[in-house]
Amino acid sequence: MLILKPSCECCDADLPPESAEARICSFECTFCADCTRSRLNGICPNCGGNLVPRPIRPADKLAKFPASTERVFKPEGCAA
Repeated sequence: MLILKPSCECCDADLPPESAEARICSFECTFCADCTRSRLNGICPNCGGNLVPRPIRPADKLAKFPASTERVFKPEGCAA
């Protein structure tokens, strides 16, 4: 099951489960749309994979399958 991380790894912006601004790679590294465009050029700084819109989990499924609360913040890997 996809891990829905709560924040951008570059700028620490909140990315709630319903956010259309979340971007992920195949390893589920998570970034906001702004950092993906302006700092990362669509490429994950951790694995080199492409960043795509994160699927939105239906609200009725979040109760049984909640989003993660673990924030990952690694701005040193996100230099412009």
